[in-house]
Amino acid sequence: MTNNLVTVELDDVVFQLREAHDFSWLKKLGRVFKVFDQQDSGNISFGIERNGEQLFVKYAGARTEHYTGESEAAVANLKAAAQLYEELSHPALIKLIEHFEAGSGYATVFEWIEGESLHPHWSFPPPLKYTHPDSPCYRFKQLSIEMRLASLDRIFDFHVHMERKNYVAVDFYDGSLIYNFTTNEMNICDIDYYHKKPLINTLGTFYGSKRFMSPEEFILGAPIDERTNVFTMGAMAFALLGGELDRSFSKWDAGRELHEVALLAVSEDRALRYANVAVLKEAWDTALKNVD
Repeated sequence: MTNNLVTVELDDVVFQLREAHDFSWLKKLGRVFKVFDQQDSGNISFGIERNGEQLFVKYAGARTEHYTGESEAAVANLKAAAQLYEELSHPALIKLIEHFEAGSGYATVFEWIEGESLHPHWSFPPPLKYTHPDSPCYRFKQLSIEMRLASLDRIFDFHVHMERKNYVAVDFYDGSLIYNFTTNEMNICDIDYYHKKPLINTLGTFYGSKRFMSPEEFILGAPIDERTNVFTMGAMAFALLGGELDRSFSKWDAGRELHEVALLAVSEDRALRYANVAVLKEAWDTALKNVD
């Protein structure tokens, strides 16, 4: 896949594509100062500076290095995603400014969020993600329990809001998060595959990071619903406060009662999980009062 790549230069950035592509439409938005070209979603994203303001532009239509699908599918996915950011607007979610046909593809323009991805797979591939002192994931885990709990609360709040709008969280993982180590603020930057209910697993293995996926996301014909959301939130709690897939209490930083809530959320048996994220958050907030 990496053979015969085409090198593209735009203002301050250089990147590679599988074939040449016209990005002249970008010039009217401003100067490109950063590129995010390592995703396998079919999108390529840019940091743009315009009159002292910074923007984040996500684009589908170019044949990126790590995307094996058709450009038309990536364009359709991004168009659909734009509607999600509008409908699920929330203080914890990156803010969509506009979206439009751009050249032979489609572009979404967001407010720029300062911060670092908690899944920096291109610069700190595992195990360095978890062990290197410069890795955002490692640095986040060194923060106080109070800061990490505040971040998780913000994530829960968004997903309570999302459920009220009748959505399920598909492909939510630590790569969907950006953390600002200066302001200590957590933001969600990627909800492109969230889906309106009802949703059934028609793929066998659903979209997403296996570290955060429930058993039903591997079962053809299984419902993907509120209890799936609860599992995902529990898995995120273990990623931010514990040992990720090692869900033992010895790896957990937030006290016994919160550990029990998180364990119930990630029950293999759907019937044992909380009914939805709002119920999970209520149990979490009750247990939180007893955290030292």
